[in-house]
Amino acid sequence: MADTAAATKECGPADAGLGFDVVALENFLRARIPGLDGTIAVDRAAGGMSNPTFFVSGGSRRLVLRKKPPMQLSAAAHRIDREYRLLQALSGSAVPVPAPVLYCEDESIVGTPFYVMERLEGVVSHDYALPQLAPEVKRKAFAGMAGTLGAIHRFDWQGTGLSGFGKQGDYFGRQLAGWSKQWSQFGIADNPDVDRLQAWLAAEMPADDGCATIAHGDYRVANVMFRQDGAVSGVFDWELATIGHPLADLGFCLQGWFLAPDENGGVSGLDLRALGIPSAHEFIDAYYAAAPAMPRLTAFHVAFAMYRAAVGVSGVAMRAASGAVPDPLVAAEARRFAKAYARAGIEAIESWD
Repeated sequence: MADTAAATKECGPADAGLGFDVVALENFLRARIPGLDGTIAVDRAAGGMSNPTFFVSGGSRRLVLRKKPPMQLSAAAHRIDREYRLLQALSGSAVPVPAPVLYCEDESIVGTPFYVMERLEGVVSHDYALPQLAPEVKRKAFAGMAGTLGAIHRFDWQGTGLSGFGKQGDYFGRQLAGWSKQWSQFGIADNPDVDRLQAWLAAEMPADDGCATIAHGDYRVANVMFRQDGAVSGVFDWELATIGHPLADLGFCLQGWFLAPDENGGVSGLDLRALGIPSAHEFIDAYYAAAPAMPRLTAFHVAFAMYRAAVGVSGVAMRAASGAVPDPLVAAEARRFAKAYARAGIEAIESWD
């Protein structure tokens, strides 16, 4: 993925370690957002590795700001304008999302374009084990997560101004071609399972079924917020969303059941019943209860999702090894995750029934 330098500006004492002039941002927002008055606090949020994320609060308003990074790793990963457009379309629907507040293209405010949305309250977990929730509510949480994915895929994107949001037709063929090209450019030789997956996917490519829905692109437990009673209160990180195939999302979401706890927060090897976590097949059943008209999931869709993740994480490893990521441990960890994803794809092929 090509690196593209975005415009930045010099920040003075008002920078507060955030990388932009906080006073300039406060003045801009105060003039445009009713209720955002008094002392305004701006704090960096955890996560938001692709697009830096900040909490903004003042007066009666609690908001979240998402901006492009000063250095872009991939144009596709930083399309916050598309993310904002999608939030506008989904707002008020059966898909719980933060209400969008404003979008700003003016790079003089925080150095790059940004948008502001309402802040939701709830529990966000990196781990599929959902340690913050009681065992008796975890099953409800996973049922809600599956049902919300079904609501995303049932959403009438054509009737809500999203025509042209993504290409239609031959989704998996186009995706496999694109990811295969990236993999050939990485030159990584210590993960042969990726090559095995790529060859198997090319040989087992299903005929195009014409199914086209909103595809979140990164639907997993870390991007879903839950209330303490297990209900879903919000879905985040839509920057990779497009018009695609629903089973790419469903297959990707199943990663938690194939990965170990130290492999991006999976639950493989844990006592799911004791933890209150449904099996992968129970999660799939909950999805189809919410979206019965969707095509049926096969080993191909799960293997494809794991392959895509393995190649994507390999790209992170390559950039980290080249010095583009300052933390020297990132490259080794990303290579480990890439191997875990590729292994999960092979396991899906060999164990699916």
